[in-house]
Amino acid sequence: MPLYEYRCNDCGEAFEKVVRFLDADLTPACPNCESPDTNKLISTTASFGKSEAAAANFSGSSCGSGGRFT
Repeated sequence: MPLYEYRCNDCGEAFEKVVRFLDADLTPACPNCESPDTNKLISTTASFGKSEAAAANFSGSSCGSGGRFT
């Protein structure tokens, strides 16, 4: 199940919630003030793929011995 970020329009509280795919279009009530007036935020922390820096530091193996068994 995905983790979504929300912000309350009444108190400004930002919160996260794990939501089933079937309920992804619903907005949960604020855990701080219980207001139903919340908005889903666009997350900038999710990353798919490798950055150039990560690719440069990638050795190609998680074994530490170049992928060979010793």
